[in-house]
Formats: sequence, structure tokens, C-alpha cells
Amino acid sequence: MQSERSLLTLAVFVLLAAPLIAQEPPVAPEGTQVATEQTPAAAANADELRKESQNPVANLISVPLQNNMNLGVGPYDRIQNVLDVEPVVPVHLSEDWNLLVRWITPIVYQPTVTEPINQGASGLGDMNPTFFLTPLKPHKIIWGVGPAFVLPTATNPELGQGKWSIGPSVVLLAQPPHWTIGALINNVWSFAGQSQRPAVNQMLLQFFINYNMKKGWFIAVQPIITANWKASSGNVWTVPFGGGIGRIMKLGFQPVNIQVQFYRNAWYPTGTSTWSMRLQIALLFPKLTKEQEKMLMEQKLKQLEQE
Repeated sequence: MQSERSLLTLAVFVLLAAPLIAQEPPVAPEGTQVATEQTPAAAANADELRKESQNPVANLISVPLQNNMNLGVGPYDRIQNVLDVEPVVPVHLSEDWNLLVRWITPIVYQPTVTEPINQGASGLGDMNPTFFLTPLKPHKIIWGVGPAFVLPTATNPELGQGKWSIGPSVVLLAQPPHWTIGALINNVWSFAGQSQRPAVNQMLLQFFINYNMKKGWFIAVQPIITANWKASSGNVWTVPFGGGIGRIMKLGFQPVNIQVQFYRNAWYPTGTSTWSMRLQIALLFPKLTKEQEKMLMEQKLKQLEQE
């Protein structure tokens, strides 16, 4: 109980302290800006940047660092921690199409769940690259489709499945005023790997409902629902409920997306986590015109000269 209170305190501190260490974006008539008016190269409209950051297949380079603390694991209420490094890079194929590369690299701490002494294992987990083919021109319904992979890169057998897996992945979303509403779903099956390890047939569904407010703030509901079709009855589904809050801001010239979310698992396999806390900071790299890049370089040179 004491550890749960400490984690809640940490999450609140991170969210409240972020505006203190970040520079407040100035407000212009066209909306909240991500950088100063003297640097239009970085002064992308925060509302537009927020929409792009909430779109999994946007034409935007981002590097999210997402830490998931899964609490209440096993009879001794252990904590599993998964830090996902999730770079997202769009590749311009033609005037009409983009290839979106999303590569998730998990760094995992897996506690022992059956012994009174918690020793645990830590290291690299199974990587999960996904490729989305998506139209470059915007439409009311935004979509992407492509293959998802799971690679047996875990440095410890406790941290991965030991199988090569592949399957389809689809994302659909819409962005009416103040909202981002959509879902991402994939299902992968194993086709190779260690013969002594169980076969893989699993589904992941993440739906996202974001309500955008003023000055870069937004409310986020982004639960990740999973199903292990190979599990025994009663242990197939993990279904969380919850949400959180986030903000688009800047650290110096760097636009970032900071979020904190809490989820309670209404259904979960025996011995797994009962609730989780998700902390994320995503570095955002909006595409700039040549004129904007020139003006940004000029501003940085002026700062160097002053220093």
C-alpha cells in the first residue's frame, strides 16, 4: 500500500513539475505556439502539433519513451516495469503514400511471482516493429494498414516468447474539432522460433479517445486490451479501464508530449497485474520548410553569440 501511495505521489509530481521546467508557449491569435514568435521555424501551431502527435500514422517523426508500471503482480503484489522506446518515422514513398515505421523496443523488469524473495530478471524484451501504409493526403477518416512483427530479441527467457511472429495491423481514426477518436488493432501468429516454447496467437486492441483543451492540455483514454487465444478459459483477456491527462509543451526549442495515465484491470489472467500507471514523454519533430529551417538556425546563432 505504501508503494502505491509513493507511485501516485510521483505521478502527480511529474505532471505538476513539467510546466515548471518547460517554457510556457506564447499564445498568438491563431492558437497556442510551440516556440517563441522569434523562431517561426519551431513555432508550429500547438493545436495542429497535438493532433499530429495523437495520430499514429501522422507525417511526424516522434520518439516516445513510455514507462508502464504494472502493479499487484502475483500473490506477493510485485511490480513489473516495462519501458517502451517507440520511435515513429514516416518514409515518403510518393506524392500520395507514406510508409510509417513504428519500432517498439521494450526494456523489461520481470519480478519473481512465486517466491517470497523478489529477485527478478531485467533486460531487453521482444521487439515489435510495425509498418503502416497510409495516404499522404488528409481525409476525414485517417487509416493505415500493414504487417506487425514480434522478434525474439529478449535477453532472458523470462522476458520474451522465444518466437518469430507476424500478422496484420490496422489503424483507423477521425479528428473532429477538439477530439481524436480511433483504434489500432493487430493479431500475430508465431511461425518459427524455439520449439520448446508455446505457440503464439495473440491480439492487441488500443482504442483512443482524446479531448483537447486550451494551452496544449488534453484528456486521454487509451487502454490497451489484449487477448491470448492460446490461454485457458478465464485467462484470455486483459481489459483495463481508466485514463489520464497530458500536455503538448516545449523544453527549450524541443516540442514534447507529456502524459500520465492510470488503469485498473477489470479482467486479467491469474497472477498478472491488477492495475497500472503509464508515464510518457514523447519528443516531437515536426516537418519544417526550408525557410523555417533557415530562420531557426539564425535564431540559434544569435543565442550562441549572446552567450
